[in-house]
Amino acid sequence: PPERRRQVRQELTAPRFAAFRGWLETMLAQLPRKSGTAEAIRYALARWTALGRFIDDGTIEIDNNAAERSIRPITLGRKNWLFAGSDRGGERAAGILSLIGTAKHNGIDPEAYLRSVLAQIADYPAKKVADLLPWGDAFTAKTA
Repeated sequence: PPERRRQVRQELTAPRFAAFRGWLETMLAQLPRKSGTAEAIRYALARWTALGRFIDDGTIEIDNNAAERSIRPITLGRKNWLFAGSDRGGERAAGILSLIGTAKHNGIDPEAYLRSVLAQIADYPAKKVADLLPWGDAFTAKTA
């Protein structure tokens, strides 16, 4: 549970995290100012609060593997989508990929979602089109 994760992180990770910061500061003092390693250390130290936010919040994952996995298909297909026909074609492809990814993230079959939306959208009121998003009332009512 998140509270237990926070407690364990406070006890075990926080001291190591503080020691790591001390080590980084020591290394930074020993490295040439313009070296790549020094730049990387300065980058981490400038974002130290955000980097350690997971210690105080048990709901935050310690890594971003889930986000990396979700964008992997887009990254792998990047060259395939390079020639989408035009900038507008690329924007449309990005929109469709976002809808598919959001549907998957919400536990919805993307094909069923797109089929449902395409069947409804022609006669759907423009002011209520947001209801057709993967978490919207119109879609969940049709598929429930």
